[in-house]
Amino acid sequence: MRKTTTFALLATAVVALGCGAGATDTASSSGSDGAAVKGEEKAAKTAKIGQPARDGKFEFTVKSSKCGVAKVGTSMLGEKAQGQFCLITINVKNIGKESQMFDGSSQKAYAADGTEYSADTGAAIYANQNAETFLNDINPGNQVTGVVVFDIPKKVKLTKLELHDSPFSGGVTVALS
Repeated sequence: MRKTTTFALLATAVVALGCGAGATDTASSSGSDGAAVKGEEKAAKTAKIGQPARDGKFEFTVKSSKCGVAKVGTSMLGEKAQGQFCLITINVKNIGKESQMFDGSSQKAYAADGTEYSADTGAAIYANQNAETFLNDINPGNQVTGVVVFDIPKKVKLTKLELHDSPFSGGVTVALS
């Protein structure tokens, strides 16, 4: 009789824990689904040049976009574009409560057909010669302005940027035209 009672109690406990875990998972899933929907609604809003756009701890303001640049740097030190360089001047403000490093390689640019282009961090070193903008942490409340460089084919025109506060953030879209 004792073995049967012990087994019944253990079986009841396992079932109860299983039901409780399932309820907890469902509740947290629906909570994160709701947050994802809100995040998608925020990401769906597209900023324009000169308008602030937020992702995570950063508020980005694209100041200008200049394409058709063949070389960045000086005559002695520089980098030549495979196609053309697009120089995107961005102001980055830390709106968080901790320092955060801006990573140029986390930024993306897109053409009208949806082709994605990565930032050229090597060329960005030459484009940002006089500024320590993207190699230092940005403390809360501080802001820096610098240039993110994209090397794209000569006949391509960029239509939008996807800016990120970190490699794993959702990003925010900024229209270039």
